[in-house]
Amino acid sequence: MTALRIETDLDKVEQNTRVLVDRLASTGIRVTGITKAVLGSPKVGAAMLRGGARGLGDSRVPNLARLAGLDRSPLRTLIRSPMLSQAGRVVGVADVSLNTEAVVLAALDRAASRTKRTHGIVLMVELGDLREGIALDDAPEAVRAVLGHSSLRLVGLGANLACQNGVVPDDRNMGILTGLVDDIEALHGISLDVVSGGNSANLNWALNTDDVGRIDELRLGEAILLGVDPLYRTPIPGLHTDAFTLTAEVIEVAMKPAQPWGDRAQAAFGEAPIRTGSGTVHQAILALGRQDVEPDGLQPPEGITILGMSSDHLVVDLGDHPVVVGDEIDFGVGYGALVRAMTSPFVTKIERLVRPVAPKVTQVPTPIQDSTRRSVPDADIGGDLPGNANGGGGDHARPRC
Repeated sequence: MTALRIETDLDKVEQNTRVLVDRLASTGIRVTGITKAVLGSPKVGAAMLRGGARGLGDSRVPNLARLAGLDRSPLRTLIRSPMLSQAGRVVGVADVSLNTEAVVLAALDRAASRTKRTHGIVLMVELGDLREGIALDDAPEAVRAVLGHSSLRLVGLGANLACQNGVVPDDRNMGILTGLVDDIEALHGISLDVVSGGNSANLNWALNTDDVGRIDELRLGEAILLGVDPLYRTPIPGLHTDAFTLTAEVIEVAMKPAQPWGDRAQAAFGEAPIRTGSGTVHQAILALGRQDVEPDGLQPPEGITILGMSSDHLVVDLGDHPVVVGDEIDFGVGYGALVRAMTSPFVTKIERLVRPVAPKVTQVPTPIQDSTRRSVPDADIGGDLPGNANGGGGDHARPRC
């Protein structure tokens, strides 16, 4: 088996989806499963659908095309504003897209008309995070524009928070979205099917507020895949935080000085890492680099410390771990590490569908067990899937969207 690989436990993805779908059901909020972190994996998408997701969403057109091949054809949503140059392809693979630009709406309308289709539109409004979104005062005119296109259907309104500037979803901004929906429906004499409140960062609000208002959909990726709250990267009780494991092979083991010597300048990726301690360290190099994974969010086993990473080498302090050349070490991954590993052509993607197990209720991240090994059990090498991993780790700085 290829040493550099990321493995996905599809049962855990399905179970995480089901738990969140069930918890949100009492609020009237439905779940759209987001597959962008796993490169639009059809198997991960199918696991989300088995768990009760109403449809699937992705930010990339090629990923949506992959999801179109599922046996159970899901509702597919493009969750990034369409590129003008891709209007025709968007209409071909997405049932719905999130939009803000009038010129793009016109292009989507022309593309849908040529293919005799009707394309669904969710207009995104700005609620303070300063990423995509129409100004609230401009929303009525934008709605009017969509209604004026014969091959477009206004599905609803939506918003996105926490991704760009970490603005937290709360009763105030979600209440503004609810009020806007009521005003738009009254002004235009219409009824909207979807009010998409946001992403996994909305979960804490949705499950604790007294009133979700008109919000009836959340777009969930990280919470399902990693079992963590993106606002603080803390585990969500009742969810698996270990659905993804990244495995790399050791290519050198040696006792080396704790500190480098000689005149120093920048390293390959900017400032050289600061190394602490004195004497010697039990150092290992793994065949894993920045071409394969984002170092922030890479979670080593307990007792192993990451010392640095270049394009193709990960340097670690093994501590007391009895590792030799040829051994493999398992890592958990945060969101950034997952996305990079899934898009690297050098990382083999493996998907496992095994006997379901009960979710572990965790209050803190669970350490990876049996992290070093010399032999690997047989595994089903899946299509071109991806994966993700345990919560926590180095991705605490801000939500990844």
